[in-house]
Amino acid sequence: MTTTIADIKIPDSKLALGAAELLREHGNDLLWNHSHRVYLFGALQGANNGVKYDSELLYISALFHDLGLTKHYSSPDKRFEVDGANAARDYLRSHGVPEESSRLVWDAIALHTTIGVAQYKEPEVALIYSGVGYDVMGENFESLTEEVRGQVVTAYPRNGFKNKILPAFLEGFKHKPETTFGNIKADVCAMLLPGFKPTNFCECVLHSPWKE
Repeated sequence: MTTTIADIKIPDSKLALGAAELLREHGNDLLWNHSHRVYLFGALQGANNGVKYDSELLYISALFHDLGLTKHYSSPDKRFEVDGANAARDYLRSHGVPEESSRLVWDAIALHTTIGVAQYKEPEVALIYSGVGYDVMGENFESLTEEVRGQVVTAYPRNGFKNKILPAFLEGFKHKPETTFGNIKADVCAMLLPGFKPTNFCECVLHSPWKE
């Protein structure tokens, strides 16, 4: 049976259902609900702005966007966003999805925390970024009505999301905090990881091996 929430259809193709099964297997309720809210909030903002997008690719991007935080997909040395993007690309390639579509999904996931860039990319990339920003930080909060927000949150509850997501982020990359250099997740390490000292770009420049 097709599920529609706030007039947005949840994709139910074989490809979409397979991706959902992976999130169920390797994620948890926090990531399940958050990922679906990201899809819905991104799709709703796209609909409000008359943006044309591939709903299946948007949905799969949302499902994989935080899977790089999980033990199954986490690498020892890459940003969690890249781990999730690589996992999604492997999944799509294994199902014969065209390379251009796989690239779009890879970009949507890899760039979903990249402020000032992702919103200028293709619709699927920009809408994942918008959906994440809406759910995590309440960006453009008033662009959706309270009624619409309520429909989404009723279907996929927040359940104290504000206080749970930051520790969940840290759990996903506390073994490789150096990967947060130059991105917003360094703030998570600074707040929650004892003894963390962020890499400073200016020090990298001034202490480079160049003899001047």
